[in-house]
Order: sequence, then structure tokens, then C-alpha cells
Amino acid sequence: MEHRDRDLKDVRGLPILRFVVLLSVALGGGALLALGLFLWVGSWQLVAMGFDDPVILFWDSLLCVFFFLQHSGMIRRGFRRRLTLIVPSHLDGAVFSIASGAMLAVVLGLWQRSPVEILTLGSPWSWILRAGYFLAILGFGWGVRALHGFDGFGLRPIRDFNRGRIRRDPPLAVSGPYRWVRHPLYSCVLLMVWSCPDVTSDRLLFNLLWTVWIVVGTVFEERDLVADFGDDYMAYQAAVPMLIPWTLRPRWPVIPR
Repeated sequence: MEHRDRDLKDVRGLPILRFVVLLSVALGGGALLALGLFLWVGSWQLVAMGFDDPVILFWDSLLCVFFFLQHSGMIRRGFRRRLTLIVPSHLDGAVFSIASGAMLAVVLGLWQRSPVEILTLGSPWSWILRAGYFLAILGFGWGVRALHGFDGFGLRPIRDFNRGRIRRDPPLAVSGPYRWVRHPLYSCVLLMVWSCPDVTSDRLLFNLLWTVWIVVGTVFEERDLVADFGDDYMAYQAAVPMLIPWTLRPRWPVIPR
């Protein structure tokens, strides 16, 4: 009877799980696509607030800081442990995706474009930077494929819950671009961030703030990875650079899953 009640409860919860999945994909995926477009063309300035340039930079900085606090705060393990007190553990990844997607949409929607031009590059440099943008997209896709099941929207725990599977932490696996650099996805994002040939003061601010945040966030993430994988990851750290590859030759052998 206990198993039957649990099964019935799971069935009644399926519409909610489907809604969470759809919301995670829509908000998380939509915000990422919007970010990619933002990095290519700059701000759309959907809401023009009429600020002077110093106020524009202050406002845009606040938007970034709020996003950084939300994203970095929610991804920390201590926050996720507290979140499980009110949200089932199999939903925490999707909740993170929804919150981050919504916050990023706010940042992009309210971002103010500055009229002050810092740098405008003509050809061939503009074409080189634009090519770097598409190279970063290809590299990002390569990195996602190398992860063998990238779960940026928190869908795998929900799927495992529905199928009655027990989640297990995967072993350290290294393949694809991870043999050259430890965080190729972040490397590709940084390349996309700096690939715009027309730099206004708000875009320069965005580039600098996001670069610092990504580097600092990567350092903190490394601590969690060392805690997860111990000596294996420390050996990996010693051999492979964090964000910028040193050589054309891979620095680490393939470690399959």
C-alpha cells in the first residue's frame, strides 16, 4: 500500500514536473540565446531610461552585480542544501536554471546603451573578431559534447526521479577540449564576450565585469571540484591550464566515463 500511495503521488505530481521542465528550458534556454545575440550586436535598449553616461554605467553595474549574486549564490552547495528544505532535491537544478534565466532576462532587458564610443575596429580586425565569435560557439558545442550529457537546465535529476533511478556523482572524466583547458565552456564565453569590434563604454564595462566574475567564479568552482575528486583533480590542475591553453598539444590523456 505504501508503494502504491507513493506511485500515485508521483503521478499526480507529473503535471507540475512538466511545467518546471518547460519553464526551465524556456527561461534558461531563451536567456542564453538572448545573451548570445547581445554579445553579437550589443544592447537593444528595450527600455530607454534617459540616463546620462555616468548613471548608465552605474545602473548597468548594478544589474550585473545582482545577477552575479543570484547566480553565484544559488550555485553554492550551502545554498542548495538549504533549498532542499523547501524544494525537492531533484528540482534544485531546474529552479536554479529558472531563476538564473529570469535574472539574466532582466539584465538584458533593462541594460542601457551608452553613446560613448571607446573603440571601433575596421576590417580585417572586425572580421577576425567576428570569426572568433563563431569559433567560440563551435568550441562551446565541442565542450558540451565532451561532457556526455550536459545538463544546464537541471533536467536529468527530474528524469531520474520519474524513472526511479538513484543519482550518483560521476567519476572524473576528461575528453575533448578538456584535455587542453580545464574550463573550455568558460573560455569560449570569454572569447564571445570580447569578440565585438564596436566597443562603447557600456560594452567595455560589461566585458570587464563578466571577465572578473567568470575568473573568480571559476576559482571557487575549482575548490568544489577538488573536494569531489581529490588528488585526481589536483593532478589535473597541475598539468592543464584553467582557461587559456598553453600549447597546441593536449596536456592530458583521455579519461573515459
